[in-house]
Amino acid sequence: MMKIKKSGIVFISLFFLCSALIGAMLGWTLSETQNIKNTEYITSFDTALPTKLLDINGELITEFSSDEKREIIAYNKLPQEMIDALITREDRIFFSHKGFSFKALVRAAVGVATRRSLGGGSTLTQQIAGTLYCDRNDKSVVRKIKELWWAIQMERRYSKNEILELYLNKIYFGGGTYGVNAASKYYFGHDATQLNAAESAILVIQLSNPAKFNPFDHPDVAMERQRSVLQSMVNAGYISQLSADQSFDDYWANFDFTRTSSSAYLIRDDKAPWFSEYIRRELSGMIYGSDDIYTSGFTVNTTVNLAHQLVAQDVMERYIATANKRYQAENASKSNIAYNTYVPLTELLALTFGIPELKVSEERAKIVATSEYVNTINPVLDMISLLCGSDKLKINIVNRATSLSKEQSERTTIEGTMVALNHENGYIDAMVGGSKYASDNQFIRATQAKIQPGSTFKPLYYSAAIDSRKFTPTTVISDTPVVFHTSDGKPYIPANFRGEWAGNVPLWYALIHSMNVPSLKVLDGIGFSAALDRAVALLGIPQDELASRAFDPGYALGLGVGSVRPIELARAYGIFANGGKEITPFGIRTVEDKNGNVIENPELEIRQKQAKKGDAIQVISPQTAFVMTKLLEQTVFNGGTLAYQSRMVKYKDENGKTYTMPVGGKTGTTQNWADALTCGISPYYSAAFWFGFDRPGQSLGLNITGSTLAGFAWGEYFGKIHEDLPYKDWEKPATGVVKLTVCSESGMLLTDECGDHQTTQWYLEGTQPTEFCTVHSNSSISTLARMRLEREMYKSGERYSYTIDTSPLVVNFEDFNGTTSSTSDSDNYVTETGKKNGKQNNKQNTVQQDYDYNYLME
Repeated sequence: MMKIKKSGIVFISLFFLCSALIGAMLGWTLSETQNIKNTEYITSFDTALPTKLLDINGELITEFSSDEKREIIAYNKLPQEMIDALITREDRIFFSHKGFSFKALVRAAVGVATRRSLGGGSTLTQQIAGTLYCDRNDKSVVRKIKELWWAIQMERRYSKNEILELYLNKIYFGGGTYGVNAASKYYFGHDATQLNAAESAILVIQLSNPAKFNPFDHPDVAMERQRSVLQSMVNAGYISQLSADQSFDDYWANFDFTRTSSSAYLIRDDKAPWFSEYIRRELSGMIYGSDDIYTSGFTVNTTVNLAHQLVAQDVMERYIATANKRYQAENASKSNIAYNTYVPLTELLALTFGIPELKVSEERAKIVATSEYVNTINPVLDMISLLCGSDKLKINIVNRATSLSKEQSERTTIEGTMVALNHENGYIDAMVGGSKYASDNQFIRATQAKIQPGSTFKPLYYSAAIDSRKFTPTTVISDTPVVFHTSDGKPYIPANFRGEWAGNVPLWYALIHSMNVPSLKVLDGIGFSAALDRAVALLGIPQDELASRAFDPGYALGLGVGSVRPIELARAYGIFANGGKEITPFGIRTVEDKNGNVIENPELEIRQKQAKKGDAIQVISPQTAFVMTKLLEQTVFNGGTLAYQSRMVKYKDENGKTYTMPVGGKTGTTQNWADALTCGISPYYSAAFWFGFDRPGQSLGLNITGSTLAGFAWGEYFGKIHEDLPYKDWEKPATGVVKLTVCSESGMLLTDECGDHQTTQWYLEGTQPTEFCTVHSNSSISTLARMRLEREMYKSGERYSYTIDTSPLVVNFEDFNGTTSSTSDSDNYVTETGKKNGKQNNKQNTVQQDYDYNYLME
């Protein structure tokens, strides 16, 4: 009796427990049923929003959407072939079931129990339900039950066409694409409205395993599965056998077997890929969590001018190709001479004297064999590995050869980079980081590469020389062979480009013709510390990087032996053109969230920091900066290494009047002709161009230099971007500079014997010459006459011309009103005479010069 009572109690307890569990389950299902009415509508599911990059004028550059590349398309716009392929492959009874297939569920359960692959048990509805409401990585029974429940609810809530539309816009198709429209553009280059049967079959086989069935990585496997889907469509009566075969053949006849399965991010539409990558990296350090860049819908207002950027990309693409063509032609010519002449000679010497080390034929054979393997055999093996699906062949042989090919390419392929700044505000106006931007070429040389600047470094310490007042543009320096001695007594013997010497030359001439010995004498005259301090200030290099940049005090510094980034050179030259004021290059002005609110304002932060510096914003004085711009200008307009480029900046205004935009610059070619550079400025922009090898050790050759390659690229770029800009001159300081025409040989005041030996230069006030030329004349002007001359020149705002009679010594003055006066040195007696509109003394020993002495009035 007691046993019966206990059994009853247990039964009743179990009954109430089961009732509670069933009630809870019913409650949960009812609540979830109600929730489905309030969530997940066909047109409102949550999706990642791309970040948009806009140029300075608001034009779209590109969008960052990472691997989640999604584009929505309506069901009624999809080709029937796509629907048929999906139904055939994934769920043949889709239009008849209520969200699940009992037969498929049993088959899947048996497969799990027997550890055999008998096919999946999920319908299309279950798949999208699991994607939306469950974690598809969860392989538990609980997840399958939830998925089944949600599939039933979705069938109640949506029509079949709505479920298919949701599925095709939400599901992952591989390659970083979500949705059939984005996938179609990734795999085939067109949207989903143009899909045919073969393309639809390729897409649907990605649903089960996109890594395994990707046609770019495994074309043979993809081909087999695609044919199977097409045949199933034929068997189901969706298409004819002829249509299936024709579609299949057409697809593979036009397939690009050389393409790799890069992420959709890398093949996105991008008008400025190098600049975009630079901005992406900047954003990664600015936005909390790099993933937000691709999903939060930011709008990034950048500094780049897309019109200028496209010019830069076109120029760099052509000149990099030209450089490689020149290099290969010259290298081939040298190799033929070496192989035909010197290789047999070394063979003979090695055999005659028993010196096997002299034999170079084996080394040549190795080089030839490696080149043949990399360029001819390896592509064939790569194709075979793709067609046969042999991963071992690809990994063990092809990839190793690819690595070897990349290393060889870095040593023998010329790369290039450029960056242009609006020096007034620091905006990065254009940037090209290298040749073609790709998954294996993302090194932004404009900001990351550390290159030797060569002679483009010289103007940096020349500015310190001008500041020191020990040197002026017309200081005469001897360009002859010389031996310098380092601090430890070791000799340092520099040479000029091509080993030529010019004798005595003025400073301006030495600079624009890139003479090494005169430059090192300038460096010697101001001291290593002064030169180094000035260069570091202009380049903006942190002190803790100096050691790693090889900026060591010594004569090598004067020839640009150190390492700088191209953007630092553009900054330094931009400071000259910006009146000596500091420049902070940047590419992002503001970042807005998806609602248009500014969440990051880098430009405002930069302006605030600059304002706090006050007068310290001046890296060099406006006067020194102006003198330097006038010196650099002569490289283009006074027969320097950029003389040819002067014709590229000639324009006509709206009235048809011709004008020339002021520009200046400096070329540089490093030791062993390893790098070719040009840095240039205008009143609007500064820019740096570089060409060279990613791996040092090779020579560009005598035909590829700063003036013959980089100079032309710079000239063409500057010529095009200034076409639509109004004429603008350098900003001249109100005081502190003097313009003077002097003897081009002595750098002294002109006499009539100087003849055509004249040059017009700008000087810091007080450094202009006061002595008359002694190279072409032995005469001199007395102290009394010079005092009279200088007194007259102090007259307010007046512009004088004067003549000097050397026998007897008389100085005649004439202002712009035609009034003349004169001073005589005879017996220390000064006389003045006035004459209206009188012509000046026209004796043989008479010279004339214009002065602008507004700088004297304060």
